Amino acid sequence: MPNIISIRKGLNISLKGSAEKVLSKIPISSDYAVKPGDFYGLMPKLTVNEGDQVLAGAPLFVDKNNPGIRFVSPVSGTVSRILRGDKRKLLSVTVTPSGEQRHVQHAVADIKALSRDDVVQRMLESGAWPFLKQRPYGILANPADNPKAVFISGFDSAPLGPDIDFALTGEGEAFQAGIDALRKLSDTIHLSLNNQVSANSIFRKIKGVKTHTFVGPHPAGNVGIQIHHLSPINKGEIVWAIEPQHVVSLGRLFLKGVYDVSKVVALVGSEVKKPRYFRIISGASIAPLQSYIDTSSNPRYISGNVLTGANIGAGGHLDFYSTMISVIPEGDYYEFLGWANPLRMKKYSVSRSYLSWIFPDKEYALDTNVNGGQRAFVMTGEYEKVLPMDIYPVHLLKAILSEDVDRMEQLGIYEVIEEDLALCEFVCTSKIDVQHILRRGINLMIKEMGDA
Repeated sequence: MPNIISIRKGLNISLKGSAEKVLSKIPISSDYAVKPGDFYGLMPKLTVNEGDQVLAGAPLFVDKNNPGIRFVSPVSGTVSRILRGDKRKLLSVTVTPSGEQRHVQHAVADIKALSRDDVVQRMLESGAWPFLKQRPYGILANPADNPKAVFISGFDSAPLGPDIDFALTGEGEAFQAGIDALRKLSDTIHLSLNNQVSANSIFRKIKGVKTHTFVGPHPAGNVGIQIHHLSPINKGEIVWAIEPQHVVSLGRLFLKGVYDVSKVVALVGSEVKKPRYFRIISGASIAPLQSYIDTSSNPRYISGNVLTGANIGAGGHLDFYSTMISVIPEGDYYEFLGWANPLRMKKYSVSRSYLSWIFPDKEYALDTNVNGGQRAFVMTGEYEKVLPMDIYPVHLLKAILSEDVDRMEQLGIYEVIEEDLALCEFVCTSKIDVQHILRRGINLMIKEMGDA
């Protein structure tokens, strides 16, 4: 029987606009972007110029620190734009697709006959290596490391999170092939599910994994929470994590010999007319989805969920790891009387300031307004109510602010990345930028400890 872990701390934020289990088609996007900013720990080095012709799977840039790690084009076409920022920092490489899609062809192989080195080399050459993230720190995995385990979260508990089981419909063979490849990298593969997975789910048929069931509110679906409860990270230990749809892409690489990062993405949020699923290639412009969105409210377009996603604008591009696009109202307004306004009784409140706690099943159309400015960072106990981990989040954040590396270690910085503390930021009455502070601390640890 699967191991059942019950999570009591956390918070499910009930938002309007969950996706109906309908898979729709959209036209191919006008352009696709690969953004170095999607990959923490990367120092990019370009391998193409504007105007170059590339195949799907052809390298666009590599990691200066580890040139074997390639970042490749998701489509075939022309490199139409190389965007740089301050100090010539590489922001994105955009490819305009050709009419007929052609791929770099890799050899098809029997995974069982390959060695670990063979699998690593094929992943590096094909551009599939960035599928893997390292914990601690949430950075790119290092091919030279030997992780104690690989973790896969088979459900998304974030607000309006997609149904991963639905997204993987018909992908059982590719998912199993991806698992077989991962088993060459580590003897232990942890697959975590929730208690709503059906008996007919492809997850129930997968072999070679240790299956666990997590029951409870968000962030139960975060791989960091699952690692904490199944195999906590001590100093010097490394685990890897990978998204389920990237497991499928990895399987396609070995079954078909092509780099195929098409995935099923949920278009969700209160400003979406008909929330549903679409099959999209990673890096696609979201412009073709405009017809599904009510633009009268000046919406914000988020690649990812509303807690951790990035604001990409109406013409932005889906990032490498996201499997959802959230569209919610922009909070660009001021309220008369602020918190004292009686009309705010219709709004959502975690602290029971309003009546939302009486209606736990009501769905809300929340906007991006933070409802106040930053205040004194004091102990309130709010963070501990939504973080199901045995750490002290406020103490950790204050250790980061004081750049006390020893205390950061003792207080559990190896166990968390931004998504794990995102709810702390949401419930914070002090309006502290928790995720930004945590990433500062992680970057300091990497610099001081020489871990990357």
